[in-house]
Amino acid sequence: MAQQSPRRPAPVRRSPKAARPAPARPAPEALVRPVQVPFAAVFGVLVALEMTYLAWLLFDADAGADDVPRWPEVALVVLAVWALVGAALVFLGRGRGWLVLAAGSVLPLLGLLAVTVLFGSLGGGSATWWAVLLTVGPIGSLVLACQRPVREWTTR
Repeated sequence: MAQQSPRRPAPVRRSPKAARPAPARPAPEALVRPVQVPFAAVFGVLVALEMTYLAWLLFDADAGADDVPRWPEVALVVLAVWALVGAALVFLGRGRGWLVLAAGSVLPLLGLLAVTVLFGSLGGGSATWWAVLLTVGPIGSLVLACQRPVREWTTR
């Protein structure tokens, strides 16, 4: 029977040369805010300003509508806060912020379109055009919030 010699680990080779540096790893891709995000946030703030303006018009004592209940004012202020929260979430890139902003733009848009139809059917010429002009904020906010770069920014 042949004798087996115990295996010794191979000696560690010491070299005067420095070891090769490890290959450089690619840096993680820096998160860059898409161009549409600030514009979506600005349109969200515009929606909030428009809703606040409409609430102020209802609240104005000089308008002669003292008998108007307070719930429409509260609803407009809630819509304004909703749009502001959505704009902040989108700008900061928080999860599902685009949904909050889009939903906060749809309800004001539907309300303004209803007011536009009402004024148009009553023959309120310039008031109809002012109501149409006020739809710019919700339409812009809704269109920008639903774009792919904004959705990806808020779902990262």
